Amino acid sequence: MEPAWSGLRSRPDAIIPGNVELDDRPSAIVRRLLDKQMLAVLGTHHNGAPYTSLVAFAATEDLRSLLFATSRATRKWANLTDDARASMLIDSRTNRAEDFADAAAATVLGVVEEVTGEERPAFLEVFLAKHPHLTDFTAAPSCALLRLNVETYILVTRFQHVVELHVV
Repeated sequence: MEPAWSGLRSRPDAIIPGNVELDDRPSAIVRRLLDKQMLAVLGTHHNGAPYTSLVAFAATEDLRSLLFATSRATRKWANLTDDARASMLIDSRTNRAEDFADAAAATVLGVVEEVTGEERPAFLEVFLAKHPHLTDFTAAPSCALLRLNVETYILVTRFQHVVELHVV
């Protein structure tokens, strides 16, 4: 099930052509990024300053949640315990000059919560389907499975074409 989008807003002064190919729709580009990329940059807050971490992630089918795991002994865990607001950056860069025209990046904004109880096995299955190499890590009692509840995707393509997709 696709999320309902409250609307697309293009900035700055970018136009979404009315006759775009199906695969060029912003929601399709976001889905491809989430499906293909294994790692994301998680943004949290630490003592009033930004803090970033590289995390393995997986998206739920409805794109409403991004899942990641961390030890409860990490700074990211402490940061999220203090302030659950977070962002993730997922991009397709290859570190070539062509990236300025070809790369796409999605900044995902939302609030993080630990996945516990009866819903944990289903969400863990989604995460491990993408990252089976992390099975032992996620089985450790010190490991927390976390869910970023997505509020907004901000998609940047062609270096400066910005589209916001709000999940409702």
